[in-house]
Amino acid sequence: MPNLAAIKRDWYSNIRGDMLAGLVVALALIPEAIGFSIIAGVDPRVGLYASVAIAMVIAFTGGRPGMISAATAAVAVVVVPLVRDYGIEYLFAATILMGIFQGIAALLRLDLLMQFVSRSVITGFVNALAILIFMAQLPELTLGNPGVTWMTYAMVAAALAVIYLLPKLTTAVPSPLVAIVILTALSIWIEAPVNTVADMGELPEGLPYFALPDVPLTWETLRIIAPYSATMAAVGLLESLLTAQIVDDMTHTGSDKRRESAGQGVANVVAAMFGGMGGCAMIGQSVINVTSGGRGRLSTFTAGLSLLILLALLGDLVGQVPMPALVAIMIMVSIGTFSWNSIPNLTKHPWQSSVVMVATVVVVVATHNLALGVLAGVILSGVFFTHKVMTMFEVVRERNGDTAIYRAKGQIFYASVERFEAALGPESTQPDPADHVIIDVRKAHFWDISAIGALDKVVERMRRNGRSVQVRGLNKASSDLVDKFALTDKTGVEIGLAPHP
Repeated sequence: MPNLAAIKRDWYSNIRGDMLAGLVVALALIPEAIGFSIIAGVDPRVGLYASVAIAMVIAFTGGRPGMISAATAAVAVVVVPLVRDYGIEYLFAATILMGIFQGIAALLRLDLLMQFVSRSVITGFVNALAILIFMAQLPELTLGNPGVTWMTYAMVAAALAVIYLLPKLTTAVPSPLVAIVILTALSIWIEAPVNTVADMGELPEGLPYFALPDVPLTWETLRIIAPYSATMAAVGLLESLLTAQIVDDMTHTGSDKRRESAGQGVANVVAAMFGGMGGCAMIGQSVINVTSGGRGRLSTFTAGLSLLILLALLGDLVGQVPMPALVAIMIMVSIGTFSWNSIPNLTKHPWQSSVVMVATVVVVVATHNLALGVLAGVILSGVFFTHKVMTMFEVVRERNGDTAIYRAKGQIFYASVERFEAALGPESTQPDPADHVIIDVRKAHFWDISAIGALDKVVERMRRNGRSVQVRGLNKASSDLVDKFALTDKTGVEIGLAPHP
């Protein structure tokens, strides 16, 4: 349980900054939540109510203060077939099961798998999201599309000017909020011919209410929703934990990834019970929050509460917010999110790291699937790492009287066993074959049963060719594996009989 000091830090240490930043985030959430609802094939209120519930709940249950969670495209795209084939009630049921799966993941400490995500993958993830955020704004910037005129470009430019220049004069109020207020007032005053939030979709009237999904409680229902729930849970946790790491870096603070996993589960269950779809952390809105001065849990809660108030009481006014103002904010987010240092680092970093980063970006942008991009990056990182460790290995042969000594150095595991076996080729093939062989492994480590099997094979082959063989210098971990899994020392060969250092 959090102590009193943590509660004060997360909720009361930055009240003004958190509340103002939360208001900016709430305004930026509206068009995105509507858009994600359209992607999923549901009424806009499903995405908006989800954003309200998830943001307010995760403020209490999450493990990363200052991070924004709401309805997201990553989860929305997964449920399209479910909504189309079975209806929205099954979506609510699947979202509840999604939350349960995420709670189980927290119990199993699956958040520790993030340790296998390299910095190159995270950089690629960030860059890909920055590109996707910018690409998502293109329909609002393409001449010929409804509502896009020269006035759109003028207002976007004006908003960007306010966003970047105002902080040079004062940081008392977040510049994105000022940009929204100024452009909304200007748009209403001159009746600017630009798209507004209301053009994105009908805003809901009234408050969300509690209701359980109207689906039969049968195994058939579970069979239908379980695959979708598992995918939603995995995608949601992946994006949330990666975003938490990014916010950690931006704020130079740590976070509780296990608590975040459990908190995401609780938030999704609550969202479904109030008519919302599933969601997870949002890197774009999290960046908006942090850059606007939001740091604590109060900023996340304020974002959800402000969104609820805006929808319930100020829906007509919110509907008049011009889209160019929100597009400018998202352009700011894409610029701020992209790791510009990664471009010159392509030639400075090891080529393997650059390939991993670029591959992650390409897969995410090409598929619009964050999970696939990260998976591709992790696999590539694993392949390159394995190859690097595999090549950190050598065997040197020395002749001492009638004895040949093979000194092995490095890591011996499933990927390096062939090199190990080849380096300790049959002694009879050497120009000066010896009758006695010592395999010195003081500077080597045997990692798995493949390595022990290779040692078995080498020793048995030399014995079969008439050589006496002794293995020396096994460290404790390696000798334990030999004692458990080696066969040759059980057939009379002197393997493992030498004292272990």
